Amino acid sequence: MQDLLVPTRPTPEALAEELREITVALRRYARAEVVEDDATLTYPQLAVLKRLEAEGPAASADLARGESMTPQSMGVLVVALEAAGYVRRRDDAGHGRRRLVSMTAAGRRALADNRAALLRSTAKVVAEQFDAKERQTLADAFALLRRAFLRGQHSRRGA
Repeated sequence: MQDLLVPTRPTPEALAEELREITVALRRYARAEVVEDDATLTYPQLAVLKRLEAEGPAASADLARGESMTPQSMGVLVVALEAAGYVRRRDDAGHGRRRLVSMTAAGRRALADNRAALLRSTAKVVAEQFDAKERQTLADAFALLRRAFLRGQHSRRGA
């Protein structure tokens, strides 16, 4: 296992930088795996499906804002997803000219299949790269990170 690039008595800043670098690398890995594993869906298309899963039906313009892209680019993504049967558009009863995009059962399956493929790929890397003791060390570190970032225990002082 490669040693951390932080001193023996790491500062919070050094650990934060290491965590940032690892997070970026994991995102890149996930994006690369998506492209290699499922050529029918691009990373931006998967991001749209994930957003629809998490937030429910949305207007194309709202999806574009959420994904930091132009409405025109989002329109191209939505058309491709609709042609594949992963989303459908319908008129918004509460707004005359607006159409809502929602995920179909096929879209949910595609998203689940992608997650399963990424999980298998990542598990393979973990199994090949780390022995049992190192996996336990990772599990211990993840428990600490979960406590700090996923359970709302961190403080946002000054924010």
